[in-house]
Amino acid sequence: MEHCEVASINLARLLREGGTARATGVVQEAFFVGEERFPLEGEATWKVAVSAVGGDEYWLSGEVEGVVLMECRRCLKPTPTPIHAHFQHLLRYQQGLEEVVFHEEKEEEYYAFGEPDLDLLPFLTEAFVTEMPYTVLCEEGCKGLCPVCGADRNLVDCGHEPETHHPFLGLKDLLPEL
Repeated sequence: MEHCEVASINLARLLREGGTARATGVVQEAFFVGEERFPLEGEATWKVAVSAVGGDEYWLSGEVEGVVLMECRRCLKPTPTPIHAHFQHLLRYQQGLEEVVFHEEKEEEYYAFGEPDLDLLPFLTEAFVTEMPYTVLCEEGCKGLCPVCGADRNLVDCGHEPETHHPFLGLKDLLPEL
């Protein structure tokens, strides 16, 4: 089993002899999706196995685990959020293909690849980011930011009262007093 800080696995032996190839590694600092950065607290660890299924087909399975720093939805404080994601994909070897290409056909999805060095980062990123919750709270009772001055109400009492706007308050003027 190879261990690497670069998220890839060499499948040359697997392509020649069959069997299973395994690798483990780490992702440092952050995951990226386009320009968006998902910072990590420490590093994320991963492990994968690629097994020959038959012909030019291979089964990729793995997991990635780490702690991502997400903004609290109320006070925007960086909040450590543990993530543990599993993934599985069908791979097809197509000699000469220079990059991994996703194919979606009638009843199957697979990734085609043509180089023995398979870049795992797209698979790890997709699994990790997909497993992240939509929002988090730094703590259940988070008071959030003051809408008037922007102070963190968990840390200071700025003296501003939260504005209570009731959606039906406008109807009060339409009804005669009882």
